[in-house]
Amino acid sequence: MSAPAPLLRAIALILTFLTGFSGLVYEVAWQKYLATLLGSQSEATSAVLGLFLGGLAAGYALFGVVARRAIERAERRAVAAPLLGIYGSVEIGIGLWAFGFPWLFGAVQRISFWMPPGHELLSFSFDIALSALLVLPPTILMGGTIPLLTQGLTRGLEDATRTHALVYASNTAGAFLGSLAAGFVLIHQLGLDGVLRWIGAVNLFAGGIFLVLGLRPADVVAARAEGAALPSPTPRRFAELALVAGLAGFGMMILQTVFNRVAALALGSSHLTFAMVVAVFVLCIALGSFTVSALPRVPTWLAAASQWLLIGLLVLIYWFVPDSGYAAHVLRTLLRDSPQAFIAFQGMIFYALAATLIVPIGLSGALLPLLFHQLRNEVGDLGRMAGSLYGWNTLGSLAGALIGGYVLLFWLDLHDVYAVALAALVIGAGILSVRVARAPLPLVAAGSALVLLGIALLPAWDPAKIGFGRFRSRQPTAASYQGRQAFYELHNRGTKIVYYDDDPVQSVAVLESTNPKQLAILNNGKSDSATVVDRATTCLMGVLPALLSDDPSRSFVVGWGTGITAGELAALDATKRVEVAEISPAVLSAAPLFSSANRNADANPEVVTLRRDAYRALLRSEGRFGVIASEPSNPWVTGVEMLFSREFLEAARARLTPGGVFAQWLHLYETDETSVEIIARTYASVFERVAVWFTQETDVLLIGLNASDGYPALDTLRERAARPDFAAALSRCGVHGLPQLLAHELVPPGLLRPEQSAGEVHSLRRPILSHHAARAFFTGRRVELPRMSGGPDAGAERPRALLAREIERAPLPEPVIAGIARHVCELQRSAECATWVAYWRHAFPASAAALAYDPRSQSTGGRSDLLAPAALGRIGQLLDGVVPVEPGVSDPLTRASRLSNLFSTYYVHAIPFDRALLRSAWGKCGGGGAVACASARQRANRLLERFELPRGN
Repeated sequence: MSAPAPLLRAIALILTFLTGFSGLVYEVAWQKYLATLLGSQSEATSAVLGLFLGGLAAGYALFGVVARRAIERAERRAVAAPLLGIYGSVEIGIGLWAFGFPWLFGAVQRISFWMPPGHELLSFSFDIALSALLVLPPTILMGGTIPLLTQGLTRGLEDATRTHALVYASNTAGAFLGSLAAGFVLIHQLGLDGVLRWIGAVNLFAGGIFLVLGLRPADVVAARAEGAALPSPTPRRFAELALVAGLAGFGMMILQTVFNRVAALALGSSHLTFAMVVAVFVLCIALGSFTVSALPRVPTWLAAASQWLLIGLLVLIYWFVPDSGYAAHVLRTLLRDSPQAFIAFQGMIFYALAATLIVPIGLSGALLPLLFHQLRNEVGDLGRMAGSLYGWNTLGSLAGALIGGYVLLFWLDLHDVYAVALAALVIGAGILSVRVARAPLPLVAAGSALVLLGIALLPAWDPAKIGFGRFRSRQPTAASYQGRQAFYELHNRGTKIVYYDDDPVQSVAVLESTNPKQLAILNNGKSDSATVVDRATTCLMGVLPALLSDDPSRSFVVGWGTGITAGELAALDATKRVEVAEISPAVLSAAPLFSSANRNADANPEVVTLRRDAYRALLRSEGRFGVIASEPSNPWVTGVEMLFSREFLEAARARLTPGGVFAQWLHLYETDETSVEIIARTYASVFERVAVWFTQETDVLLIGLNASDGYPALDTLRERAARPDFAAALSRCGVHGLPQLLAHELVPPGLLRPEQSAGEVHSLRRPILSHHAARAFFTGRRVELPRMSGGPDAGAERPRALLAREIERAPLPEPVIAGIARHVCELQRSAECATWVAYWRHAFPASAAALAYDPRSQSTGGRSDLLAPAALGRIGQLLDGVVPVEPGVSDPLTRASRLSNLFSTYYVHAIPFDRALLRSAWGKCGGGGAVACASARQRANRLLERFELPRGN
């Protein structure tokens, strides 16, 4: 019978590349879908990966049998088996499932809530079963690629290994491109639903072409009729090589998990880091398989030799892993913080990873084609043999994901798990040496034992090197280029790691420092909170929403951190229960170290820790909460972006009491205007009343008020703040008295509304924030929230700040105003500091203390340029109701624009400037420059009215 033409094979391999591309994109998209159902804790991630790999393994085995039976039926009828047509139907099935997936997922979400709250294990198992219904059918179909195309494109036994390697390599190369596309472009641009529609179209296209190819008179060699056959492998031989394939899958999946975690410690735990590591692994595997396809002949000893070489290279890499953070820092300093350098940096990281892993991971990618070469015996059985072999390899990968990537990390650290992976590869290499390369068993056993002993004696990775991420250092330091030892000595001076653990979720370290003397908790190398420098924020995160809530007796905290937020909530007299959702076992294990800073929260019976994902915990919670506080504050970190999604906020609001309060910690550093705008829009789309309060220099709290009338009455707040428990809590937060606390209000409720800033919101099915936040983190810029004071055309009625109402009730005495000014300046809030100091001088012009106070003496971390005497003078004129006069500036347009900038920079709602000054200044702008004035006036309105941040350079 005629063999497939070269053109047909080329077309089929191109289509195989496309289906590999789609398969990896599906894996990323489905994992994000199912995170909304199962949560983002390690159990959920492992379950999703297990379902995906389990479906593939079943598909490999199933379609291997399908290929064999199709050949047998065709031989009985003396026709060619329609394998390409069968594969076309498989791809069409995947595409149709992708198109229907969003609808199916919505139905599954509704069914999920049939399980009543209070049965977490049972409900989680129920949701796993529902997830299986969603993921197993398409992943089983994906398992048809290798067996059907290996069988369908092979010309004969001599061509079998090359054809199989080309199919495997083409499919894997497509997966490489799919991993990059999904992580860097597709999810962000199209959203999850859009991705499935577009990628589903790819499968439909590929399936249609394969159906056409399958209409050829002969699309496969009929095998036995040609008499080409080799001795059939015995069951024992197949079992031995299948075990090698399983051990290889087990070991390499563990190593991918370890390298993912190491990359997160070195580069930051963003979705881009994960995509990069996966892409490099998949590319190297594809290159290894391509190499096998190019070999003119396959020596018998090659499989065993390649595995021993792989082990040797991985042991060599082991020694350099602790210095990966230093290497990443050096690369980072070469490109600094330019936004234009983002892609260049990602490219440098990709090439560095590829250069390190291309040979060892390439050798891993060569193994399966080499094993297939040993097992092939007759053309008609190639598909079944390939399916069985790849099924065992995938089952090994599944075991590696569940055992090495999850279970073992409850007891072992990353370097131990790495050693387990090496041991699995050594056993596989030993089997190959004896059964394939025919080496003497005693010699192989002795050599393998020595290698295993050497692996067991490998030194542990130093937490002081690997656990303290330096990926936030964008500028070179004195030791950046003096070698790693000098770098560690300089940057670790005055600090020591007192706790370290690699758990199934993340790598957790507790860092003790002497300047200031404090403890900080580091998750994947990034400090999440510290007992001194972050205390104002973590303390107010609990106390402020409790003060504003109608009933703080029951509270919910997302993330344990240092435990200060939970401890402060539990210390209030009205508190009866504080539930803390924390997904990391290591964070909870380290909790006692912070007892002296958090009022022994870990031992407080009123504090209940839930070791689960916050979104799922909220959805499955019973009753309502008066306070919900979310501590994770960096949306560029994988998993944290879920806490900023519309769905999470809706779940939180649904579980608030009628007068409950939701508080979210947000950093204004290492971000950009777009990310902050997305977050603000998303909050305003869920909460009608959103306020913003600052805690210190670049930290703010987004406050979502569930009460329709916003804040409680001032008399109520005054009475609450005077209670001994609240007064003591505020004092521990560094706030003395209600006026000082009210001075923290940055944006009153009612100013931030969704219609004020057009654009999309961040949702779980359209996660636009992740990409923007990751790029913004690279640049590391600092932004300021808009004052939203109202532009020259704004209406007269504006929401008023609480402190403005307090001042209207009765003028504050000088000691109170002086205390506010000093307090705000000490918190490094430079703009507010300048305005309060100017107000102090304005309210008490004869005060020697006010005139003598120099706010620049307090500016150690803020912007001292905002505190210049000339700036204070202009603010004073505004408070006097006078437009500041600047020498040499007479043009009305310039004067009006500068006045708008003054409002934008220094406006404080508690002591507002008269906006009639703006209207007057812009009213004088006209004459010959009417068009320019109109355009500038629109910009001023946008700057001062809408939640749209001025773009930086």
